[in-house]
Amino acid sequence: MFLPSPLPDIILFDGVCNLCNGFVQFVIRHDPQSRFRFAAWQSEAAQSLLRTHGLLPDVRAAEPESVLLLSGGRLYSHSTAVLHIAHILGGRWQLMKMGWVLPRSWRDALYRFVARHRYRWFGRQESCLLPTPALKARFL
Repeated sequence: MFLPSPLPDIILFDGVCNLCNGFVQFVIRHDPQSRFRFAAWQSEAAQSLLRTHGLLPDVRAAEPESVLLLSGGRLYSHSTAVLHIAHILGGRWQLMKMGWVLPRSWRDALYRFVARHRYRWFGRQESCLLPTPALKARFL
Protein backbone atom coordinates (compact mmCIF):
# COMPACT_ATOMS: atom_id res chain seq x y z
CA MET A 1 0.00 0.00 0.00
CA PHE A 2 1.27 3.46 -0.89
CA LEU A 3 1.45 5.79 2.12
CA PRO A 4 1.82 9.53 1.51
CA SER A 5 4.93 11.21 2.83
CA PRO A 6 4.71 14.14 5.27
CA LEU A 7 7.10 15.97 2.91
CA PRO A 8 5.66 17.43 -0.28
CA ASP A 9 5.73 15.07 -3.23
CA ILE A 10 7.65 16.46 -6.19
CA ILE A 11 6.62 15.94 -9.81
CA LEU A 12 9.38 16.34 -12.39
CA PHE A 13 8.16 16.97 -15.92
CA ASP A 14 9.30 18.01 -19.39
CA GLY A 15 8.90 21.78 -19.17
CA VAL A 16 8.65 22.38 -22.93
CA CYS A 17 6.03 19.68 -23.57
CA ASN A 18 2.43 20.92 -23.94
CA LEU A 19 1.03 17.57 -22.76
CA CYS A 20 3.25 17.60 -19.68
CA ASN A 21 2.35 21.22 -18.89
CA GLY A 22 -1.32 20.30 -19.25
CA PHE A 23 -0.78 17.41 -16.82
CA VAL A 24 0.81 19.78 -14.30
CA GLN A 25 -2.14 22.17 -14.64
CA PHE A 26 -4.51 19.22 -14.13
CA VAL A 27 -2.71 18.20 -10.92
CA ILE A 28 -2.74 21.78 -9.62
CA ARG A 29 -6.51 22.07 -10.23
CA HIS A 30 -7.20 18.79 -8.41
CA ASP A 31 -4.76 19.30 -5.53
CA PRO A 32 -6.39 21.92 -3.28
CA GLN A 33 -4.20 20.84 -0.33
CA SER A 34 -1.05 21.67 -2.34
CA ARG A 35 0.57 18.31 -1.64
CA PHE A 36 2.63 18.46 -4.84
CA ARG A 37 5.57 20.62 -5.84
CA PHE A 38 6.80 20.79 -9.43
CA ALA A 39 10.09 21.14 -11.29
CA ALA A 40 10.80 21.03 -15.00
CA TRP A 41 13.46 18.54 -16.07
CA GLN A 42 15.29 21.40 -17.73
CA SER A 43 15.61 23.42 -14.52
CA GLU A 44 18.68 23.53 -12.34
CA ALA A 45 16.35 22.90 -9.37
CA ALA A 46 15.33 19.51 -10.79
CA GLN A 47 18.89 18.52 -11.63
CA SER A 48 20.09 19.61 -8.19
CA LEU A 49 17.27 17.72 -6.48
CA LEU A 50 18.15 14.53 -8.35
CA ARG A 51 21.86 14.94 -7.57
CA THR A 52 21.07 15.54 -3.89
CA HIS A 53 19.11 12.28 -3.75
CA GLY A 54 21.81 10.44 -5.72
CA LEU A 55 19.32 9.75 -8.51
CA LEU A 56 20.71 11.65 -11.49
CA PRO A 57 22.50 8.73 -13.20
CA ASP A 58 19.50 6.45 -12.57
CA VAL A 59 17.00 8.69 -14.36
CA ARG A 60 18.95 9.61 -17.49
CA ALA A 61 17.24 6.76 -19.35
CA ALA A 62 13.81 8.19 -18.53
CA GLU A 63 14.66 11.84 -19.23
CA PRO A 64 12.62 13.59 -20.53
CA GLU A 65 10.38 10.74 -21.64
CA SER A 66 8.72 10.36 -18.30
CA VAL A 67 6.97 12.31 -15.62
CA LEU A 68 8.75 11.41 -12.40
CA LEU A 69 7.38 11.44 -8.88
CA LEU A 70 9.74 11.80 -5.94
CA SER A 71 7.73 10.70 -2.91
CA GLY A 72 8.91 9.50 0.47
CA GLY A 73 12.49 9.24 -0.78
CA ARG A 74 11.48 6.95 -3.66
CA LEU A 75 11.45 7.77 -7.33
CA TYR A 76 8.58 6.58 -9.52
CA SER A 77 8.54 6.84 -13.30
CA HIS A 78 6.30 6.27 -16.30
CA SER A 79 2.88 4.74 -15.61
CA THR A 80 3.76 3.96 -11.99
CA ALA A 81 4.34 7.67 -11.31
CA VAL A 82 0.97 8.58 -12.87
CA LEU A 83 -0.87 5.92 -10.86
CA HIS A 84 0.75 7.10 -7.61
CA ILE A 85 -0.13 10.72 -8.41
CA ALA A 86 -3.77 9.72 -9.05
CA HIS A 87 -3.82 7.84 -5.74
CA ILE A 88 -2.47 10.85 -3.84
CA LEU A 89 -5.00 13.16 -5.51
CA GLY A 90 -7.73 10.90 -4.16
CA GLY A 91 -11.41 11.23 -4.94
CA ARG A 92 -12.56 9.96 -8.29
CA TRP A 93 -8.97 9.86 -9.57
CA GLN A 94 -8.43 6.80 -7.39
CA LEU A 95 -10.46 4.89 -9.99
CA MET A 96 -7.23 4.84 -11.97
CA LYS A 97 -6.00 2.26 -9.47
CA MET A 98 -7.59 -0.27 -11.80
CA GLY A 99 -4.48 0.34 -13.90
CA TRP A 100 -2.50 -1.67 -11.35
CA VAL A 101 -4.11 -4.87 -12.66
CA LEU A 102 -2.25 -4.48 -15.95
CA PRO A 103 1.34 -5.70 -16.09
CA ARG A 104 3.79 -2.83 -15.74
CA SER A 105 5.35 -3.69 -19.09
CA TRP A 106 1.98 -3.11 -20.83
CA ARG A 107 1.29 0.12 -18.93
CA ASP A 108 4.74 1.46 -19.65
CA ALA A 109 4.58 0.45 -23.32
CA LEU A 110 1.44 2.56 -23.72
CA TYR A 111 3.02 5.38 -21.72
CA ARG A 112 6.16 5.32 -23.90
CA PHE A 113 4.08 5.28 -27.09
CA VAL A 114 2.31 8.48 -26.07
CA ALA A 115 5.59 9.99 -24.82
CA ARG A 116 7.32 9.34 -28.16
CA HIS A 117 4.56 11.16 -30.06
CA ARG A 118 3.69 13.89 -27.55
CA TYR A 119 5.45 16.74 -29.37
CA ARG A 120 3.84 15.83 -32.68
CA TRP A 121 0.36 15.41 -31.17
CA PHE A 122 0.36 18.17 -28.55
CA GLY A 123 3.22 20.47 -29.57
CA ARG A 124 6.01 22.00 -27.59
CA GLN A 125 7.07 25.38 -26.26
CA GLU A 126 10.35 27.18 -26.86
CA SER A 127 10.87 27.59 -23.11
CA CYS A 128 9.58 26.15 -19.85
CA LEU A 129 6.27 27.12 -18.28
CA LEU A 130 6.46 30.19 -16.06
CA PRO A 131 4.08 29.85 -13.11
CA THR A 132 1.77 32.66 -12.13
CA PRO A 133 2.73 34.57 -8.97
CA ALA A 134 0.00 32.66 -7.08
CA LEU A 135 1.54 29.30 -8.08
CA LYS A 136 5.21 30.26 -7.87
CA ALA A 137 5.63 28.74 -4.39
CA ARG A 138 4.65 25.32 -5.76
CA PHE A 139 7.50 25.28 -8.30
CA LEU A 140 11.11 24.58 -7.37
